[in-house]
Amino acid sequence: METIRLLISQAVQFGWPIYQMDVKSAFLNGVLEEEAPRAWNTRIDNYFKKDGFEQCPYEHALYVKKKEGMIQDFKKKMTKEFEMTDLGLMRYFLGLEVRQDKSGIFVSQEAYAKGLLEKFKMTDCNPVSTPMEPGLKLSKYDGGERVDLSYYRSLVGSLRYLTCTRPDLCLSVGIISRFMEDPRYTHWKAAKRILRYVKGTISQGLHYSKSDKYKLTGYSDSDWCRDVDDRKSTAGYVFFMGNTAFTWVSKKEPIVTLSTCEAEYVAASWCVCHAIWLRNLLSKLEQGQVGATEIQVDNKSAVELAKNPVNHERSKHIDVRFHFIRDQVKEGKVELTHVASRDQVGDIFTKPLPTLLFENCKKKMGMKDGRDINV
Repeated sequence: METIRLLISQAVQFGWPIYQMDVKSAFLNGVLEEEAPRAWNTRIDNYFKKDGFEQCPYEHALYVKKKEGMIQDFKKKMTKEFEMTDLGLMRYFLGLEVRQDKSGIFVSQEAYAKGLLEKFKMTDCNPVSTPMEPGLKLSKYDGGERVDLSYYRSLVGSLRYLTCTRPDLCLSVGIISRFMEDPRYTHWKAAKRILRYVKGTISQGLHYSKSDKYKLTGYSDSDWCRDVDDRKSTAGYVFFMGNTAFTWVSKKEPIVTLSTCEAEYVAASWCVCHAIWLRNLLSKLEQGQVGATEIQVDNKSAVELAKNPVNHERSKHIDVRFHFIRDQVKEGKVELTHVASRDQVGDIFTKPLPTLLFENCKKKMGMKDGRDINV
């Protein structure tokens, strides 16, 4: 999905329309020597390579070809080779609603969200302004009765797919996902609050528009010891190309860190790893990044730690794998810079925020209500 969102961002920047074709009964187009999905993948892979497409080594489902006026030629060839339907401009893709107009491309999941509310009988619920109460910390030892396991898992899984266009839900859905083994009433209540938030923001999504500064930038953040059960920190990062976010992560760190600095450093190391992959991917999309990719962190100690290769007392215990960040800084591929906490977009992926801060982060990520976009 992040590659799809990146391509949408790139299309807006260069004024390209995005077209869509559908293969009728894709599995019937494969030569069946093994399981059907793999047979179809092999068939289309062979066809693309034969037709002059280059498979991206960093994203194997992405094929690239440069040729003047190739769209119509490609459609004709595909229709001849496979039984296909030309759907024209992309409007609906894997549950994503795509609106292409003069203002850019707006991506949302309004229809999916409405179906979700109906499925879980929340169409008449009272909306709330945030998906999780500020300061809330859930525990697997929370009291309350057990809730239906399959019903809870169904809700969590459904909400996870909604995060494809809703980065504002990433943290809250990630937190309730931690209790799928033995969900209690408090966890179910937190999940239902997310649905109440969805009810009030059902038309919201990501609006990709042309930017004067179209380059890769990232934000990395961490909330120290957020998990009350194992005292592990929650890390989050988000990347932009231009004005709008196209990839984001919120997850618990694998180790117990001993300070805010260490927690931020671990989060930044994850962010740097992803930045390197994105830089490689962009190079295959004719968007090679000139100079270092800026990653903004709101902890000065973590920024200095990434720049300084000397082992201090405060850092000698940190696992060597997290020091990968130093090599990338030294090679000039990334640059960690300090950002004020009030401007840290990554905040929304590490802890439940008050309404004002929450809305500010959403705005900075390029989230809008589809009804407010001027065509």
